[in-house]
Amino acid sequence: MENNLLFTLAVGALVGAASGFLGSFMVIKRMSLVGDALSHVALPGLAIALMLGINPMLGAFIALSAAILGVWYLGEKTEIYSEALVGIFFTASLAIGILITPEPELLEALFGNFEKISFLDGVVIIATSLSIYVVIKKISSELLLGVISEELARSKKINVSKINLLYLLAVGLVVAIGVKFVGTLLTGSLVIIPAVAAKNIAKNIKGFQFYAAVIGATSMVIGVTISKIVGIASGPAVVLTSASLFVVSNFIRRKR
Repeated sequence: MENNLLFTLAVGALVGAASGFLGSFMVIKRMSLVGDALSHVALPGLAIALMLGINPMLGAFIALSAAILGVWYLGEKTEIYSEALVGIFFTASLAIGILITPEPELLEALFGNFEKISFLDGVVIIATSLSIYVVIKKISSELLLGVISEELARSKKINVSKINLLYLLAVGLVVAIGVKFVGTLLTGSLVIIPAVAAKNIAKNIKGFQFYAAVIGATSMVIGVTISKIVGIASGPAVVLTSASLFVVSNFIRRKR
């Protein structure tokens, strides 16, 4: 039992680190609300996966990918802002998801249950987390240049649309692997809060990314441990831990 918990904590730490790392770019790109809304899009995919008896993470990622591709395509072809498009997908998806999710699994789908993570799930999550880090690290300079000036990025022959799509798909992946820990309702917070906390204490971009990953991992480990000891849902425990670390980071910033 202890070995299972240690494995789960290790897996959770990787998910938290990947979420925080991605969140650092999301905060820089001023897309925090987009990240929160995207997490809700996973619910109908998760519900359909539960009804079909397949892995919920796969269902969540398929739904997220469809929504992301839709948002990306419409964003390229129309004048509607990405935030507005995600808002539309968010409200519709949340409504559909709540209607079709089997009632016994609804609470777990919304708030997470780390005890349902199998060994195979853990291996998939580890591989996915590491892949996310490698891919985003590889395109990080292009992402940051696109934030500064898309025109400058294009002048350097950077395909800004492709980079943005890769980034959004990475966000979709991290949300999909995070739903078993924190649920579809709270996964967005796992991406956003550690990054905002890191911004309070970081002195440069590299430090910002590093602290975001560390705070994300720490939030997950402490939150899951509290969840196990107290016997509450893992999602709220992780998010409240993350929020507490944000409060601490605020005190550190003011001291400086």
